[in-house]
Order: sequence, then C-alpha cells, then structure tokens
Amino acid sequence: MNSAGGRSQEAAGPKNRRAPRPPEQDRDVKLSKALSYALRHGALKLGLPMGADGFVPLHGLLQLPQFRSFSIEDVQRVVDANEKQRFTLRPGDPSTGLLIRANQGHSLQVPDLELMPLETLQALPQVLVHGTFWKHWPSILLKGLSCQGRTHIHLASGLPGDPGVISGMRPNCEVAVFINGPLALADGISFFRSANGVILTPGDADGFLLPKYFKEALQLRPARKPLSLAGEKDAECLSGPHSPRRRMIKQ
Repeated sequence: MNSAGGRSQEAAGPKNRRAPRPPEQDRDVKLSKALSYALRHGALKLGLPMGADGFVPLHGLLQLPQFRSFSIEDVQRVVDANEKQRFTLRPGDPSTGLLIRANQGHSLQVPDLELMPLETLQALPQVLVHGTFWKHWPSILLKGLSCQGRTHIHLASGLPGDPGVISGMRPNCEVAVFINGPLALADGISFFRSANGVILTPGDADGFLLPKYFKEALQLRPARKPLSLAGEKDAECLSGPHSPRRRMIKQ
C-alpha cells in the first residue's frame, strides 16, 4: 500500500519533468542546427557554391542527404520563427532561385557579409558584452576572448532580456564580460554590426580581445553579482556553482 508521502511524490513527479516538445518542433530544431552547420562552417565540404556574401542556393542545399526530408516551406518557417534571426532568405536570379545565408558565426571566410563597420564612438553601442560559461572563465581572465576558429568574437549590446537584444549571447550563459569599446577602438580593434544586430570583432592580429579591454564582469547564474578582474586565480574566479571550493563549503 502506498503511503500518503509516496502518493504526494508521484503527484509531484510529472511537474518536475520537462514537457516533451511537439514532433514538428523537434524537426525545426534539427533543421536549424543543420542549416547553421552548412551555412557557417560546412558549405565547402558539402560542395555548396557560396557567394562572397555568404548566400548559397536553397535548391542545392535541399538536395543534400541531410536536408531531403525538408521542404522550402520548412526552411521558410524556421527562418521566420527564429528569434535570433540567424538566417536570411532572399530571391536570387532565375538560374539560382531562392538564396539563404547565416547572418554571422562563420568559420568560413565570407568577405562580403554585409557587415556594418562601427568606426566611431557614436556608432559603437554603449554596452558591449560577451556571454560565456564558468568552465571558460579562468582561461578568458588570463588570455582574453578568442575567435575560437570563427572569423569574429560575438558581442551583444546588452544582457539577455534587455530591450533590443535578440542575439549575440546564449540565454543560459553564466558569466558576462563587458568590453571597453572606446579603448579597443582607439587601439585599432575593428567592430561591425551583423544583419541581426550582433556586434562582431576580429580582435587583434591573433584573434583575441585581451583582458586589458575588459571593463567589468558579472556572474549571471545562479544569482547576479560582480566578479573580480584580477589576473590571479582569486576567490571570485573559483566561485562558479560547480567549483571545488563551493562544493567544499557546502560539505
């Protein structure tokens, strides 16, 4: 016979489970991820002709094995519904038909991506922030932000949920690093704005934004609080929710 406590746990159990996504949502997530890889990183390996502006013919893309179960309507729906506006669809000429591209995030060289240069203090957003995770924070604090195989470091003009911020930072980021844009600009670091509002920078000649350009840092999870920018592995650097130090304190 089940106890009242057991019945209570059984009743509470389903509330703690994440509701399964509808099948069509799973298909859209799968399609979005496949598009991101093909248009940002894999076009050449996949044999897709990519223009200098990053566009590829949609018809050719849909002929690839991983896309054959999807239609033009599926792609249009994913492009329209994507909150971060990662992709752009546009008409091509009669020989190509519809064209599609990723708006940013490429590891491929895309020289004519239609990025808007931000060359003055007036053009540069007042807030420039990069979102990251605890596991990367010690390395970032020591070496700076890196392109990590992409052509640009991604920045947002605010934190997730701020007005006008639709992309540039994952909503589950744990650490926010605020950049001193005027100092970096004065040192010759270039900044651009992508079609979906992400602020991009190639960093220095080695693809880094050095720690000297960090203005402040903020822990986002589990609660927001300032972080030290000291170069040593201080207590703040070890204050992540899964750090050995935190586990030791809890014991």
